[in-house]
This record gives sequence, C-alpha cells and structure tokens, in this order.
Amino acid sequence: MKIRAAVLEEFGRPLSVQELDLAEPEAGEVLVRLAACGVCHTDLYTASGDDPSGYAPCVLGHEGAGVVEALGPDVVSLQAGDHVVTLFAPECGACVHCRSGRTNRCIAIRDQQGLGYLPDGTTRLSRGSEPMRHFMGTSTFAEYTVMPEIALAKVSPEAPLDGCAPFACGLSTGIGAALYTAGVEPGSTCVVFGCGLVGLGAVIGARLAGAERIVAIDLSEERLAQARQHGATDTRVAGEDTVDWIRAETGGFGADYTFEATGNVHVMRQAVESAREAWGLATMIGVAGKGETLDIVPRYLITGRRVTGSSFGGVKGRTQVPELVDRWLDGEIDVESLLSHRLTLDEVNRGFELMEAQDGIRSVIVFD
Repeated sequence: MKIRAAVLEEFGRPLSVQELDLAEPEAGEVLVRLAACGVCHTDLYTASGDDPSGYAPCVLGHEGAGVVEALGPDVVSLQAGDHVVTLFAPECGACVHCRSGRTNRCIAIRDQQGLGYLPDGTTRLSRGSEPMRHFMGTSTFAEYTVMPEIALAKVSPEAPLDGCAPFACGLSTGIGAALYTAGVEPGSTCVVFGCGLVGLGAVIGARLAGAERIVAIDLSEERLAQARQHGATDTRVAGEDTVDWIRAETGGFGADYTFEATGNVHVMRQAVESAREAWGLATMIGVAGKGETLDIVPRYLITGRRVTGSSFGGVKGRTQVPELVDRWLDGEIDVESLLSHRLTLDEVNRGFELMEAQDGIRSVIVFD
C-alpha cells in the first residue's frame, strides 16, 4: 500500500514527507493505522546526528497511537479495531528479562530492532526498489506502520488516541521512573530536575506514589507552573546553588529520591549530590550527548547514595501502559494539559522547532 511518511534522508537536515510503499504484515506482525504521534526529543536527537546508534535514511517517530487494521499470521493477542499504543520497548513475556520483575528490557527482538529491521531482518517500508529502515522498531511519523505484535499495547477504546500517544514514550518514562524504577515510597521527599514531558511525568509518578514533598527544578517559570499543576509542592528556578538549597530544605541531608530529566551531565551530578546521605536514590532518565560522561565523587556513594538509570521508566509496555492509560481515564493524570500543539504530518519539522524553542510540553501530529 502507498503511505505518506516523514523520512530522515540526511543527519542535520529537515525531514522530508514522501510517498512510500508499506508491505503487508508478516507472521507475528500487525498493520496499524496511526491516529496520532508525539514529537519526542529522541527523534530530534537522532535527526541531528548526535545519536551514535542513529541511521539514515529511515522513517522517524516512535510515540504513536492508532487502530489495528490487519493481522499477519500467528497474531493472537490483537484483532482488527483494537486501539493500541506503539512500544519501542517491546514485551515478549517469555525472555529472561520479561520473566524478571527487575527490568523491562525485553531482549526478544533487540538486535534487529537496533539495526532498523523487523524481527526477521527485513523491512516492510520501501521507496521503489530501495528498502527503508524502521526507526526504533516503530516508524510512526507515517499514516500507517507495520510492527511486531509484542511491541503494541492494547488500550481502552474510551481513551482519545491523541492523548494516548505520549504514553508511548515520554509520559510513561517519567511516571514509570518514579513508580517502577525508583519505587517512591509514601511520605518521601522527591526532587525532579527538568520539567519537560518526562520530568512532569516524574512529578506525576511521585504524586501517584504518595510522596509528601515534590520539588520541581527548571529554568522556565512556565514549566514550573505546569509542575505545580501536576503535583509539585515546591518549585525553584535552576541555578548553581540548587544542591545547597535542597540540602538546606531537607535538614542538611538531601532528598529521598531525585530524578534527572534534562540529559545535561552537570544536572545529573546535581541530582546525585542532592540525594540524601545514607539512602538517597538518584535516577537518571535524560539522555546525555555523544561522548559525555558523568563525574561522581566516590564519597557521595560511599556514604550511602545510590545511582540508577531508567529506560522507558521501567514500564513493561504491554502490561503496564494500559494500566497507566486507565489511571488517566480515572482522572488521576491530566493528559490534555500536556498536549501543547496539534500538527499535521507536513508540519513535523515545526514540531522540532517548537521543541528547541521550549514552546509547550508536547506537540502531537494528528492524522486524518
């Protein structure tokens, strides 16, 4: 079938919306008609050429939501008409990681996915005789996509699909970092560095977990206001004195949990140093630039602080994304206030411009 999609032809250049061919789904695969797709920083990161694992040409996009149109052979958990959220982090349910409660890092299709292929080592996208690689196993800057069954989360049909899209990456990543990776305890103190979609998700997750005090740190007063709307009890404009201020506010000890959601290694260090002596946990969510390293004074670790990373918030996609969507439907999460701009596919580069200008929280491409 013919589809329109946004193609990354060359790193550092705007995406080009083109007509491509999309083949029918093979065994274990599903054809999805996209209804909406968030414009995520990871897409921009890859398009810029800064991502060491990036490749071109390919169809970008990974924060998608849509409707199942057709099934390949052997698909058992989905049927035509189901509403789904796309998952760059699949959940096969059978690999050693899926069987563990300690991680969401499914390894069933990772190798081929990282190279831009579907599990059988081929693509369903093409331009004439030229195969076109899939991005993160999803390629959702397109009218339709073909994906593995294990990379789709079936969600309630009552949930508007434009609001479901951020659960495919940014929102789930932040919420999950607090609920699943860090395991925030009721009555605790949390500090969130960075109040984009992921950071606001961490604020929401800390609130859902019952944290008593949630401090949001950002350079933007507008984003700090958003953080208060979503559950932050305290806000502060970021600065060089941030660590000292957090310690002063916590009796000299630091916060029980800190979350870094900027990708800035200097801020990552602040998150470590503002975690509580003896048991503080600093969770790194942001993606640092190519070649950057995090410098930690060992004394901070010897005295009990811990540091962990969080991929997709520790969320097991097919199991837990539907649960998070249900919490939105139950009124526990205000998704609508996070959707700043609704764009067409032809405006995809405008989505990147809005992101770089920090205009709003999440731009969403809405398909007809």
